[in-house]
Amino acid sequence: MPQYPNRQFLDFETPIKELYEQIDATKKLAEKNPKIDYTNTLNQLEESILEKRKEITINLTPWQRVQLSRHPDRPYTLKYIDKMFTNFVELHGDRNVKDDKAMVGGFAQLDGETVMVIGQQKGVNTKMRQMRNFGMANPEGYRKALRLMKLAEKFNKPVVALIDTPGAFPGLEAEERGQGEAIARNIYEMIRLKVPVIVVIIGEGASGGALGIGVGDKTLMMENTWYTVISPESCSSILWRSWDKKEIAAEQLRLTATDMKGFGLVDEIVNEPLGGAHWDYQEAADILKGCIQKAIAEFKAKDPTERVNERINKYCKMGFWEESTIEN
Repeated sequence: MPQYPNRQFLDFETPIKELYEQIDATKKLAEKNPKIDYTNTLNQLEESILEKRKEITINLTPWQRVQLSRHPDRPYTLKYIDKMFTNFVELHGDRNVKDDKAMVGGFAQLDGETVMVIGQQKGVNTKMRQMRNFGMANPEGYRKALRLMKLAEKFNKPVVALIDTPGAFPGLEAEERGQGEAIARNIYEMIRLKVPVIVVIIGEGASGGALGIGVGDKTLMMENTWYTVISPESCSSILWRSWDKKEIAAEQLRLTATDMKGFGLVDEIVNEPLGGAHWDYQEAADILKGCIQKAIAEFKAKDPTERVNERINKYCKMGFWEESTIEN
């Protein structure tokens, strides 16, 4: 876990930063005055940090959850793979154009059980973010993901998809190579995969970029993530011609885990450490790992045909509509 003072703080995390600064000041006093015992003071400050993290978590607005999902210290796909899986063997390329670094995947073991794990990777610094294209996959990224899913199906291994993307790459070259078709093909093929498919939203879940690897038997959504058709900033720019209304857009989009669970678009909310997953990578991974293992066990027990039919029915029931009784 990143430690203060190297970690970064969001605006609403400022009270926590101030408490850390008090700890630093107290430690410096302890060094200057070794005869005075500051242990109780330090313990009280550490307890205050835990309480403040709890307080902030309880009172988060939708926009603040969006900010947490983008926190620069938040664990990404490869971090979760490192903390939850062993013997990860990354597989590359779509066998057509190239290897898209924004999409990673390969076989790994989850407590001895082999699974195919796939997900978007944003990058942990400026250079890596550029290489990973900020987690925005091109068509070849989705085609690589589909190739790996088919490989998992061939060897009868469950698929775990970790979603964390601001959207599929919207560039001209991506559209020329068939971005829309690649995402649509993935949705079509994932609905029919004969192996268990567990989907987890670990950060940002935006638009078709998320749906391209987001069709499964069970969809888990971490507590401080979002899942919707458009980002709050883009929604604000369309409706109000400005990004200034992004907080209102986040509220109106109903994009939080609680909202998605209420709509029936996700099946389970995964709790995070106090204040967010960026406070304790291992704890966040352990909580998520347990949920994934439970979901895999649940769907492995079912007949493949039954599992596919249930998956189809699940997605057919999503949404709200009314049938008109007016005749032409």
